[in-house]
Amino acid sequence: MGKRDELIAKYADDLKTKCKMTPDMALLTKVTIGCGPSIYDADASTVAAGQVSELETVKNNFLIKKLGLKDGPELMAAINSAIETYGRSERNKYRAVVYYMLTKHFGKEAVYR
Repeated sequence: MGKRDELIAKYADDLKTKCKMTPDMALLTKVTIGCGPSIYDADASTVAAGQVSELETVKNNFLIKKLGLKDGPELMAAINSAIETYGRSERNKYRAVVYYMLTKHFGKEAVYR
């Protein structure tokens, strides 16, 4: 099992145990691959939920550019909802897990087909 497969397994475990979701492994794999090399970088692989600039980056680079959503207050509300689901006190909120939850939330799985 390669490094990426180990990370995907870790993300799936987070979705099951911390987010109380049953992950769609095919979608989780595609979202993880879509994150590119950032998943291997300790800092870039997580979302700093306490930093407004980080949340803006998630909104602009993922929700608007990648998923093709229109900007509006519902985007930040969805990001905050995903972070609440993950657990605000959870130290490591993995980017791939947050992106997976946002993809499911907006029903944008087709972006990864």
